[in-house]
Amino acid sequence: MRLTVLAALAVLATPFAASAQMAPAAPAPACAAMDKDLPAELAAWTAKKDLTAAKGVQDLDKAVLTAGQAFVAALAPTPEVTYIVQPEKPGGTVSKGGLFAIDVPAAGSYVIALGTGAWIDVLKGDVAQRSTGHGRGPACTTLRKMVTFDLQPGRYVVQISANAEANLPIMVAAKP
Repeated sequence: MRLTVLAALAVLATPFAASAQMAPAAPAPACAAMDKDLPAELAAWTAKKDLTAAKGVQDLDKAVLTAGQAFVAALAPTPEVTYIVQPEKPGGTVSKGGLFAIDVPAAGSYVIALGTGAWIDVLKGDVAQRSTGHGRGPACTTLRKMVTFDLQPGRYVVQISANAEANLPIMVAAKP
């Protein structure tokens, strides 16, 4: 009987012991204000200008991203966009996309920052450039995705695909 009582007490005590070991998850840090402490190269993220993405190469001169300037880009439905090369992640018929030109003045690492999780392809001619890094933006910012490319001087095309929204916060910045 003594063994039965001890076994019963052990069973009763187990949930309490287990709950004592499981500390509640730490709450996510509260942000006093979004986009306040951005690195210098991304400071323009808070002063976005409007820009319309090109639907094909014929309109690229009207859709130029300037390094160091942030934009809110109006994208087109994917079926209306003529991509130079098939995007690695094209998205479906209800997704949005577009093309942008960027003129790189000096060799270096450039980050393309987005406010969404859209897919980014960077092309030189019709050759896709390999990314050298990717990640999320700094904590307490609206920067959702950042992809880095090592680029040489010249004109590149940035293809955006698989975006859920018609508007895309986007910025290109030279990495220090």
